[in-house]
Amino acid sequence: MAETKAANPAVQPLFATQARWRPQEIAFWLLPIVAYVLFPDYLALARDVAIAALFALSLDLILGYAGLVSLGHAAFYGLGAYSAGLLAKAGWGEPFSGLLVAGAVAGILGLATSFLIVRVQHLALIMITMGVGFLLHEAANRAAFITGGDDGLQGVAIWPLFGKFTFDLYGRVAFIYALVVLFLVFLVARRLIHSPFGLSLRGIRENLVRMPAIGAPVQRRLQTAYTIAAVMAGIAGGLQAQTTQFVSLEVLSFERSADVLIMLVLGGTGRLYGGLIGAAVFIVARDQLSDMNPFYWYFWMGLLLVLVVLFARGGIIGGAERIWTLLRHRIGGRT
Repeated sequence: MAETKAANPAVQPLFATQARWRPQEIAFWLLPIVAYVLFPDYLALARDVAIAALFALSLDLILGYAGLVSLGHAAFYGLGAYSAGLLAKAGWGEPFSGLLVAGAVAGILGLATSFLIVRVQHLALIMITMGVGFLLHEAANRAAFITGGDDGLQGVAIWPLFGKFTFDLYGRVAFIYALVVLFLVFLVARRLIHSPFGLSLRGIRENLVRMPAIGAPVQRRLQTAYTIAAVMAGIAGGLQAQTTQFVSLEVLSFERSADVLIMLVLGGTGRLYGGLIGAAVFIVARDQLSDMNPFYWYFWMGLLLVLVVLFARGGIIGGAERIWTLLRHRIGGRT
């Protein structure tokens, strides 16, 4: 019933308008190209930003749009990293198929755990997602003969892209590779969000009780979103393993799940570009602050997070939107 209403020709212009590319979006995606030219010495950092942005985008799909809070999202990221890493170590280092395997394995775990996720809410949901993350982290640690344990998974050999472009020490190929994968996955996420499926997710987030009353299959929608988010996180983890050619236990840590949540809050949840901007701010700030003080940089990150939450509700994007609205009203009032 909900799908029929959402697919009504009367509302199709709304989706068409939302899906239309805006000038600021085009400018946003031109920035990485500018960074590639102007900052050739920071391409490894830019690669980390692209991977973290993809990871944050996957969390935004379930948290920002479906309203599912997760503190164990690193389980999918880490599983994707180990899947791609183990596949390459076994002798198959083709990058694109490795990413597909990473996303598929993470998606299987996401689908399996989604049946638990849709049954609980609030604190119980947080505990279950954390529990899954802890279980996977300990399992990887125990299976040191496969994963390398605390020493990490080494010997990950990735073949050149298209058989021609080798991953160089300067990070040029890795950055372009990560950026292209991020953009392609972003296009899929953008299409999902600006569709009846995305609209139903927002409806579930805003009013979980009312959506079943109008015929929306809430549990199925949440399971689908959770599985898609797991696939995206697995691809991000696979990118990390392939571009660094190493996988450590840290990819499954609680800190990894907390960091991606911070990125999303900084940028703004449920805003599509929030995770991308938040990831860039977090990774660059971490790099600069850790250079200043490698032991206490989290203090300044915590201060930044507090300031954003208190004075920029909706994250950096939300704060920028309010400032722009205020300026436009003032300029309009003067004219």
